[in-house]
Amino acid sequence: MIELSHIEKRFGDAVILKDISIRIPEGSVTALVGPSGGGKSTLLRCINLLEIPTAGAIRLGEEALSFAPGKRVAWPAIQKIRRQTGMVFQNFQLFPHQTAIENVMEGLVTVLKWPKDKAHARAMELLTKVGMAHKADAWPATLSGGQQQRVAIARALAPSPRVLLCDEPTSALDPELSAEVVEVLAQLAREGTTMAMATHDLRLASKIANNVVFLEAGSVVETGAAKTIFTAPERERTRRFISTINAAHTYDI
Repeated sequence: MIELSHIEKRFGDAVILKDISIRIPEGSVTALVGPSGGGKSTLLRCINLLEIPTAGAIRLGEEALSFAPGKRVAWPAIQKIRRQTGMVFQNFQLFPHQTAIENVMEGLVTVLKWPKDKAHARAMELLTKVGMAHKADAWPATLSGGQQQRVAIARALAPSPRVLLCDEPTSALDPELSAEVVEVLAQLAREGTTMAMATHDLRLASKIANNVVFLEAGSVVETGAAKTIFTAPERERTRRFISTINAAHTYDI
């Protein structure tokens, strides 16, 4: 269970997140959707403390942290939260000087101090899972965007995190390459991987999310089951957002 309680995030005088409280059940997929600038990515980054909340509290598994203006959070406490998460970034963030398999192995060898043979076996297992075993020795520059993102997903899964966090995982890809990534994430969802994702891609969200949080201007407008939000939202603002997207695309709900 991941629980965010009364999370606030400020950058100077700008309030980016306002009193946000959500729960992400174990084994579920939660999609954070909404217009650009609504706070989706910032909220996602608060879960693994790439952004430190200004106020509120986070519980991830057995670990809990509270935040307040001017309160310093100890590095060991941050690490206890962060090591339970895997992060998939919008622009892949692969190490260009390492092959695909070396990218997946890096955290296991450097951070977790696994022996190289054990890390290699784990990396091959994950590259096989995401359909990239045949590119294990390829350099990132020789891979398509979809292939790079699948390697990035394997890397994020390597330490067996409690939750996989995906920040716009398909937005840098064209529709065909995006479909490759959607299918990999859909398979992980079917296997019960806990995920939270910030996304503009309602095709992705509608295919794999159990729950949806609609954010605008740093506040939660509406939350609910994905099918309900995408077909019969309660709030007028949510209806307008969904209808605007659906005017340009057809999604399988």
